[in-house]
Amino acid sequence: MPYPDKLLSEDEEVVRHLHPHGLTLFWPVVRLLLIVGAASFGTAAIPAGRQQGILRMVVLAVAVVLLLRLVAVPLLRWRTTHYVITTHRLLFREGILSRRGRDLPLARITDVSYRQTLWERIIRSGSLTIESAGEGGPTVLRRIPDSDGVQQLLHHMIEEDADRRFEESAGQLGGYSGPLGAFHDGSTAPQRYH
Repeated sequence: MPYPDKLLSEDEEVVRHLHPHGLTLFWPVVRLLLIVGAASFGTAAIPAGRQQGILRMVVLAVAVVLLLRLVAVPLLRWRTTHYVITTHRLLFREGILSRRGRDLPLARITDVSYRQTLWERIIRSGSLTIESAGEGGPTVLRRIPDSDGVQQLLHHMIEEDADRRFEESAGQLGGYSGPLGAFHDGSTAPQRYH
């Protein structure tokens, strides 16, 4: 599912859209299997009698509550957590009913570092710590798939964003064509008018 275009500016494009690492869903799937297995066994083990239907309904009700709490909520939390890198900023959104988010313009990011445990190195996951100019402290994104690759991508996008902003500001100043110092008339220094 593409990230909503309504959150992007006119000249902004999504470079990478991530959710937390897929292994985040391992324990909810294990719980799903255990709850379904236990509920099936429990309903089959109830002896025949007048109370059998009521007891089976109680077992099923408990199973449904456990499925919602231990399976559906983590699955929805994973699905509604977005890490989006665009050509201009890093967007972070999470939450099922109440939402929380943060937008960091690439121009304000001062440092991006990643951390991986041995297990995270094996499964190619990790945490990113993003320092930005201004208040608010560092932003830590956990369970990022390919965290070292995402760190390198962010550094690359920060450099591209700086080049783009430099060229835009130089273009507004009158014909500067790029970082090599050449102007549109071929000279390398600004014209002096007498």
